[in-house]
Amino acid sequence: MAKRIQFARTGGSEVLELVDVTPAEPGPGEVRVANRSVGLNFIDIYFRTGLYPAPSLPSGLGTEGAGVVEAVGEGVSHLQVGDRVAYAQGPLGAYADCHVLPADKAVVLPEAVDFETAAGCMLKGLTVQYLLRQTCPLKGGETILFHAAAGGVGSIACQWARALGVKLIGTVSSPEKAALAEKNGAWATIDYTKESVVERVRELTGGEMCDVVYDSVGKDTWETSLDCLKPRALMVSFGNASGPVDGVNIGILNQKGSLFVTRPSLNGYADTRERLKTMADELFAMLESGKVRIDIAQRYPLAEAGEAQDALQGRRTTGSTILIP
Repeated sequence: MAKRIQFARTGGSEVLELVDVTPAEPGPGEVRVANRSVGLNFIDIYFRTGLYPAPSLPSGLGTEGAGVVEAVGEGVSHLQVGDRVAYAQGPLGAYADCHVLPADKAVVLPEAVDFETAAGCMLKGLTVQYLLRQTCPLKGGETILFHAAAGGVGSIACQWARALGVKLIGTVSSPEKAALAEKNGAWATIDYTKESVVERVRELTGGEMCDVVYDSVGKDTWETSLDCLKPRALMVSFGNASGPVDGVNIGILNQKGSLFVTRPSLNGYADTRERLKTMADELFAMLESGKVRIDIAQRYPLAEAGEAQDALQGRRTTGSTILIP
């Protein structure tokens, strides 16, 4: 038997339960991974609350982990039993001792990258890769605004932006988080609980405003983010921490300076094994070079997944949080 976290109804963290399951055998094109570490992400909360519907209930939870391949399905040739791998996509169910997923969604880990680092950065690091390198290919010299700069994605973005020569202005909610973001490479920080984000951006940029805004908060920051952009600049809305952005008249993009807007996702970029490998290779190269370091700031036993999600949702975490099966 194996253990997994599942939920039979949507709601708060109290709906999560630790149950015994019989490990499934991988089907054609699949592998079963014995997890050594599991990543915690805000999207997991979206599924638990029903903002994103699970395919069926009861459902497993989580899409990110790292471990060892322990079984291989028919037709899989690029992975074998014993391979060290990491994954960030695929079906729900990573909050478990083991997880069956499409083999094309798993990548082999370099020896220099340990399981905890991989589980703490696959989804977040690949997200930063597509945001900074594909959604808007930054060349260096740009000024960008990045919300939640001390969080898991933000911490990686601060470091990657610094490596690219990009001025990243990060929003944070406390002096401690500001110090962390600046340590990671933020050019400047704004405590949105005490300062006007728009006015502070205007001061920092001498009225020029930003080339790109990266917003994972959603509903609460939508208009603020638009007001931080220079004319014809790009708004990247990639998350819904405060709720989804809806009811928008696209005429506002014209009114605020002929702006561009996109709503990307990892699955929209890492949509083939080849693209996933290219993105992961660049992420691993950044890790191996030391230009990006992953701060595993919180570790929870798998059984305490609910407490871990509450801490994440309550903005009581920094860096990355992992679950240990």
